[in-house]
Amino acid sequence: MQTTHAIIKTHTAHHNELLALLLAGLGDRIAVHLTRVDLPAGAVLEQTQRGETYTYFPNNALISLLCVIENGKAAEIGMVGSEGMVGIEGLTGGRNPYVQVKVQCAGTAFRLPTGLLRDEFNRHDDVRWPILRYMQSMIAQIGQAVICARHHSIEQQLCRKLLMSSDRLRSNTLTLTQGTIAEVLGVRREGVTAAAGALKHRGVIEYRRGHIRILDRAGLEARSCECYEVINSQCHLLRSRESCAATRDRRPPPRVEQRSCSAAGRHTTLGNAAA
Repeated sequence: MQTTHAIIKTHTAHHNELLALLLAGLGDRIAVHLTRVDLPAGAVLEQTQRGETYTYFPNNALISLLCVIENGKAAEIGMVGSEGMVGIEGLTGGRNPYVQVKVQCAGTAFRLPTGLLRDEFNRHDDVRWPILRYMQSMIAQIGQAVICARHHSIEQQLCRKLLMSSDRLRSNTLTLTQGTIAEVLGVRREGVTAAAGALKHRGVIEYRRGHIRILDRAGLEARSCECYEVINSQCHLLRSRESCAATRDRRPPPRVEQRSCSAAGRHTTLGNAAA
């Protein structure tokens, strides 16, 4: 197992913003329980493994939250990257069997036992308030995803998707195929191909063989819908420690009680952990 110093040093090299806030508040209390894991592209992440439930903090991976219906079709309701965490519902003892957690872009993450995080969440404001802020940003993201799918064009949705992916990967080069984008947006591939072609023609992006590069970010933002700005503003709140402190001082601390909840897991287990 890595030492606390080695874990923090590794974390510095592959930064997760939310985990950085938690480490700043508690340090060794959390760091000694972190395990670095590899997340291969296309893997479906099962948060419960061998009887233990885990929360994941992506470093340089992009994870898609997909709502899957009975016929197998899916649509993306949220994205998680270096700004956040996967498994937030574990803090309330719950799990949604209709949400599939799928790795879109390969990378690494730090894994933490959810029970330990829940205990620290209940005890310490330095853990509670950053996570509550993140919950708020995820609620905003899910809400905007619904509005965007219903009222905005495929080109606008594609622009939002590329901008959000770039933010969470901290890179203008994205390893995404048009087929993958069509799947997560819940639209036909031909629509994504036409929208991507239009953006390429305007010099906003370039793409080949599953790689998309953003050439003109300002142009991409101009062609996106307002959903990106709404989601982005919530992420800025998450990054503000002063905002977390102000919220903490105004509100009484909530307490999350553990509840037993069982659900049949139908997804494959990701067992690619490295100490």
